[in-house]
Amino acid sequence: MMADTAKDLVYLSQKLLDAIAAGDWNAYRQFVADDITCFEPEARGQLVEGLPFHEYYFNLPAPVGQKPRPVQNTIASPVVKFLAPDVALVAYVRLTQTLDDAGKPVTKSCEETRLWKKQGNAWKHVHFHRSLPG
Repeated sequence: MMADTAKDLVYLSQKLLDAIAAGDWNAYRQFVADDITCFEPEARGQLVEGLPFHEYYFNLPAPVGQKPRPVQNTIASPVVKFLAPDVALVAYVRLTQTLDDAGKPVTKSCEETRLWKKQGNAWKHVHFHRSLPG
């Protein structure tokens, strides 16, 4: 049972990354708790709580006259640890593939730790910590 749930949590983490890459706020909201907290490079060392900080990035206009660049996120070396039956930590390396300004493929990596909590019948993403991309 726990092995299946661990696979489900890695799958949910991937779907969350897919929503981010697609700029799909509605899909993102399906996975994320209203009171999510995070430490991420964009927060400049501050603990951010809630959704408005994240929504800002989803609402940015596309650059004028430019086609959107394809983005693919891959979860590498995931580890799932259950802290309680309804709380789990998912840690992994996130590989982000896109194109640079010259149109050449580039891959960046960062380390992510995401906490998921079961709320009712659904797992919700409640906290994450992401390193600077390298």
